[in-house]
Amino acid sequence: MTLSDTIFASLLGAALLAAAGSPAAAETGRAAYYRGGRTASGEVSSPQALTAAHRTLPFGTKLLVTHIGNGRSVVVRVNDRGPFGRGRIIDVSTAAARELGMIDSGTAMVRIDPQ
Repeated sequence: MTLSDTIFASLLGAALLAAAGSPAAAETGRAAYYRGGRTASGEVSSPQALTAAHRTLPFGTKLLVTHIGNGRSVVVRVNDRGPFGRGRIIDVSTAAARELGMIDSGTAMVRIDPQ
């Protein structure tokens, strides 16, 4: 192994370790809410639980979801995949939607921050 091979391998390893330990970035977009059923993680969804569906974040990830319009926030746990509706970044449980004040509107612009 040459010196340049060793340097490249060291840099690649450091980059992979840094990426694996990096928290997910905040996202801003539209949220909706859902009412129970079986989740992609195998749990039975409860409308009373503070849970959410996200396309890519690992199950168990905690997210601070903030309603941009009214400033209300709630911490949810990712336990499902989705949303599958166009233009949405997250679906939250009924309980989380109630905390966010989005029951009447059905959707809201939110910011999600991994915790």
